[in-house]
Amino acid sequence: MAWRGIHISQAARIGLRNAQLLVAINDNEVCIPIEDIAFLVLDTPQSTITGAVMAALSDNGVVIIQSDAKHHPTMMGIPFHGHHKQAEIAHLQIGTSEPFKKRAWQKIIQAKLENQTAHLLSIGRDAGAIPAMVSRVNSGDTANLEAQGARIYWGKLFENYRRADSDDLRNAMLNYGYAIVRASLARAVTASGLIPAFGLFHNSVTNAFNLADDLIEPFRPSIDALACRLFNESCEKAGELTLEHRRALVGIMNEPVKIGYETMTLLAATELFTQSLVRAMKAKNPALLKVPKFVAYTQELSAA
Repeated sequence: MAWRGIHISQAARIGLRNAQLLVAINDNEVCIPIEDIAFLVLDTPQSTITGAVMAALSDNGVVIIQSDAKHHPTMMGIPFHGHHKQAEIAHLQIGTSEPFKKRAWQKIIQAKLENQTAHLLSIGRDAGAIPAMVSRVNSGDTANLEAQGARIYWGKLFENYRRADSDDLRNAMLNYGYAIVRASLARAVTASGLIPAFGLFHNSVTNAFNLADDLIEPFRPSIDALACRLFNESCEKAGELTLEHRRALVGIMNEPVKIGYETMTLLAATELFTQSLVRAMKAKNPALLKVPKFVAYTQELSAA
């Protein structure tokens, strides 16, 4: 199983050597087994990569994320390496009923509200009315309790905060972390044989990753928690993401979450979550969807 994320922030030449990824920066070279890599972040416009590398990364299911000059992720390359039952699963997905989608979305939003509650409580904040909302989420969340919970959540998490403020460093941190997890979910979706454009709830005709945008919801509080820690360390509301910020945010994929009774990395959880969706679709039973649960940050986990 792939477990590494590679973040390249300096001018680099990226090639192959003995079927391994070769990264050359100035006079320094490092080789990395491609089968260990889940995603590659090109956080500089000064890196060069060959077609042979692109093909090798695609064959091994590696996602490529390209950032712009301001270090905002702007491109995502997802390999459509064939699942051994690609067509079967695609037909299964296309034929999934609306009631199933609505019940699956209900479970996803309940998990998101539970994880928001767990995050707030872990940092000593009152979760307000969010815990009571969980049991009130109905099929398809027609009352839009997700949005109601979000208004409470952000007000409890940050002071003097607007999610739409593009000049707020907190939003830059959140958006970078969300982009990394979204890319990893898109990778897990395609590896499971699913079509990322066909969502459970999100259905924009211009969005190639509707399903990834559905599945990211329960993971958001884990990303928020990392961004919150980074912001508290920097204590600067304005400014751009530093290299240290970006490297730390790429590390979100190694943050712990739980599925069932097992604690695992967020990267492993994206794969297990997506695989459980396929099983739930086959059984026509949304109860089989294994949603991730928030794990509070501790120094012990950080050092592990």
